[in-house]
Amino acid sequence: MTRFPAVDGLRVIAALAVVVSQVGLHTQAPYAGVVSRLDVGWAVFCALSGFLLYRPHVLAWFSGTVPPLTLPYLRGRALRILPVLLVAVVLSIVLVPDPATTYLRWAVLTPLPFYLLLPGLGRLLTGYERPTRRSVRWRLLVLVALTVLGPVWMAAVIATGHPDAGLWLPGYLGWFAVGMGMALWQVARATGRLGPSTLDTLTRVPATLWGIAAALLLITATPLAGPYDHSVPTPAQALLKNLIYTVVVACALFPVLTPTARTVRVLGGRAARLAAPLSYGVVAYQFVVLGLIDGPFAVQLPLTLLVSVVLAAVSYRLLERPVMRFGKKTATAKIPSRATSPSSSPAR
Repeated sequence: MTRFPAVDGLRVIAALAVVVSQVGLHTQAPYAGVVSRLDVGWAVFCALSGFLLYRPHVLAWFSGTVPPLTLPYLRGRALRILPVLLVAVVLSIVLVPDPATTYLRWAVLTPLPFYLLLPGLGRLLTGYERPTRRSVRWRLLVLVALTVLGPVWMAAVIATGHPDAGLWLPGYLGWFAVGMGMALWQVARATGRLGPSTLDTLTRVPATLWGIAAALLLITATPLAGPYDHSVPTPAQALLKNLIYTVVVACALFPVLTPTARTVRVLGGRAARLAAPLSYGVVAYQFVVLGLIDGPFAVQLPLTLLVSVVLAAVSYRLLERPVMRFGKKTATAKIPSRATSPSSSPAR
């Protein structure tokens, strides 16, 4: 399977952005507007998940092969995310109960439902007809339509007095759909199902797209996109913030699909490859660390980053990697070899 090296750097940047925004929420952060809007890192994580997890379905559709099996896929997801999630929640319950509640609610109500939904959604969007140019364009339009769901949902739950429903999957499905749409576009473009377009030019000017993303974030840093803490925004503010984040993640992710040599050097270097596997642990454990460290923003930020990285490195080495290796080993053991399978036995 094709590897996208620049995705590693993007994942690391998203993790750093999340940590900075969370530290800002716990302190009197300077430039509160800009710092708080770095929670766009959550949106980047959603888009990356949509891209990486939906792409195997697209590849199977285009090649006419069997799509990823649901049970092995769910098993792999569980082995990857649940050990760290459970450890982080247990530590939070023991040490800092409030962050545990917040993190558990977000983890259960947002990414986990998407992981459960993806196999069915993947089959729905890649089955029933051959991958012609027309069918690819139709599915791209469906995914573009899904990106509108998030902003509308956020505005609706605020307008109806149910702000807690903003944590539910519909509020973030548009960010996953961005990644899914890019997975479909990338494979279709690489296999010739879609012809050249102006989008190809955009992949060669990553600085332009990232500059647009930065400018849009500056707009959200104004009161137009709502409060800088967990206060309830107006419906218009909630809609605008979610919509702009959708465009920001599209601008951030698109250049890494067909990266330039310089993009690979910057985002796909050795440092990014080493740090990327720790990003999930850093995001998870920083909720625990924030509950144990007190002080101003300038003190909390470096301490939170340092301790979270150390915890994530230990966790990856002693927990996550052994669990994933065990999962791969047991999964391989369940697959009969061709030499011993009934279909390979000589006729009698």
